[in-house]
Amino acid sequence: MLLQRIGNRGIRLGTLFDRAAAKYPSNVLMLDHDLDIAPERGRSMTIADAAELVSDLGTRLWRARVRPGDHVVVYKSNAFDITLLAVAAARIGAVPVLLSPYLDGETVTALLDRVERPVLITDAAKLESALPDTVFTHAERVLLAAGEHPRATSLTEPAAAPHVPALWMPPEHPTLVTHTSGTTGIPKLAVHTGYSLEARYRPQALATTLMRRRETVAMHVSFVHSRLFTALAISLLRGFPVAVLANPDPEHAATLFARWRPAVLEAHPNTYLSWERLADDPRAPLSNVKFFSSTFDALHPRTVRTLIGASRRRAPKFGQIYGQSEVGPSVARSYGRNRSAEADGRCVGIPFPGMTGVRVISRDGNPPSPTSPGFIEISSDGRIRTYLGEQERFHRQADREWWRMGDLGYRTRWGCLHLMDREVDEIPGFGSTLDVEDRLFTRLDELSEVVIVPMPEGPPRPVVCTKDDRPLDHAAWRAAVADLPRMAEPTQWRQADLPQTATTKIKRLELIRLLDGTSGGSQAGEPA
Repeated sequence: MLLQRIGNRGIRLGTLFDRAAAKYPSNVLMLDHDLDIAPERGRSMTIADAAELVSDLGTRLWRARVRPGDHVVVYKSNAFDITLLAVAAARIGAVPVLLSPYLDGETVTALLDRVERPVLITDAAKLESALPDTVFTHAERVLLAAGEHPRATSLTEPAAAPHVPALWMPPEHPTLVTHTSGTTGIPKLAVHTGYSLEARYRPQALATTLMRRRETVAMHVSFVHSRLFTALAISLLRGFPVAVLANPDPEHAATLFARWRPAVLEAHPNTYLSWERLADDPRAPLSNVKFFSSTFDALHPRTVRTLIGASRRRAPKFGQIYGQSEVGPSVARSYGRNRSAEADGRCVGIPFPGMTGVRVISRDGNPPSPTSPGFIEISSDGRIRTYLGEQERFHRQADREWWRMGDLGYRTRWGCLHLMDREVDEIPGFGSTLDVEDRLFTRLDELSEVVIVPMPEGPPRPVVCTKDDRPLDHAAWRAAVADLPRMAEPTQWRQADLPQTATTKIKRLELIRLLDGTSGGSQAGEPA
């Protein structure tokens, strides 16, 4: 798209911290945890210090015989050094491949095979608890970010000067590989270039126009997700102090936000859902937030309304962006305090003018509508270049410049895209499960999660979680579902037991399999 293409020289991931430090050397990076690979750096550093650390890590990788074009898989315990190692690898021309710390060893091994004998960066904890011994035959070399292992090389020793200089790579060169959510099976490996990441950066950067002062940006985003890298670029290159959370626990977040007073907040939808309780915290941890942002899925209207209501800024906004790992941000909508409690949460917004396009393809010959949603397709220069090791699979979803999202929806006469369901989650004759879930959240404040899934026999079954795992109020439930499509009696689960992806999406297909085995949950009203 035109505005994504003009002057696009690539995001230059490897020099991100160098360029930020050249402009704002005293700007700060704050963490809620120690870095495994450099614990001595502490939890707060200037951007100049962060740039020096990235340069040092790049030199350590070079010393470990990592060279331009090499694939470097990073699969280690959860910490921000995952991100720093990725930037360091890109700095010396290698291609970082980021795998979530929450993937199991079997899945990691399958993905290593898809990359074809890469260099693997992990740690002793993962080698002992998650990875099988066969991992050493699937990787060219194994490097350790923490701990020791007789068959692996440690990266913990700082590099001796001089550091290896940053290498320039052309915009179309692969610069990052991330994986998809894996909600329907083994994740796919998405290949991003410097050009495609810069194209994603541009629509997201529009949000910074709301900020007239350089105030703190706080984010809890998966360290292996492409969104984190564009979010960092937007913040660091404009001089915003950045605070990064690894732990989304509401009490932990409230304590830090009360101290940091962020003006911009970015998180996954389910994280925001758990942070609703921060609105009532006497420390007012959300009082200074001017702009909330989420770029993964549509948020429930109750969550948006609750969080905006906790801000004491004059005109706080909630920016909701619909997109996908494969194409980046595609459609956006913002909300303010005037959002109705009954607002349609399925309306996810309109494309970015001059940057992204959207179309909805009919499935039955009729115009896509609420009763007959069509296939949603997106056009964007931010689209990945391929699935690593699965080129044919990539082409099955691509139609020249258009990309099929795997979602169903329709557009209104005003152009707003309505997201109804994932194709694989559609329940024939039921209507939009996502819309029904939105309505239940609005009507039942006690809910912390609800997922409606089809069953082999009988009507769909709602799986519900409640705040603090309190028993579900049966009378309130019956009143809430009286005018909704027919459902089975709800099953109550502990939220911690729900199968989730790295970005806290619920794995619905896996949940159905677990329900068939009746593990993890209880009938509503029983102790969970």
